[in-house]
Amino acid sequence: MKILLDGMGGDYAPEEIVKGAIRAASEISETIVIIGPEESIHEQLKANRWRGENIEVIDAAEVITNDEHPAMAVRKKKDSTIVKGMNMLKKGEADIFISGGSTGALLAGGLLTLGRIKGIKRPAIAAWFPRAGKEGVTLLLDCGASVEAKPEYIYQYGIMGSIFVKGITG
Repeated sequence: MKILLDGMGGDYAPEEIVKGAIRAASEISETIVIIGPEESIHEQLKANRWRGENIEVIDAAEVITNDEHPAMAVRKKKDSTIVKGMNMLKKGEADIFISGGSTGALLAGGLLTLGRIKGIKRPAIAAWFPRAGKEGVTLLLDCGASVEAKPEYIYQYGIMGSIFVKGITG
């Protein structure tokens, strides 16, 4: 499995992203690819004394911020971490892309690059939440993905969530 990380997606990037990648890479055998400004990421790997072999770096000179119009930024910033990550997913060069970056840009990038599932009109952001007083987790859908939720979208979210949970948990 190849895991892509947006090296500039989130607070205190790339420092904290690299620290998280190092922690994960020390516990798993899968390859972690950090996408971002190559020199800065290599500096952080060196500063944190990373000596393992399962972290790779892919250079991306541009970053899409929360202040930009998401779809416009995805179309214009071809050398951004989000666009590069989405393109790698589309080409089958990775299995997952993780980003704490612009939610709007992630949605726009997913729609413009990866497309939609036939019959689904709106994507839904999903997050796992622990259950209070119970074992296991709950999948929360539409975590900020849309301001307006029409009944047909909520129905589609339910279908997607059900398929996803069955696929993950059996």
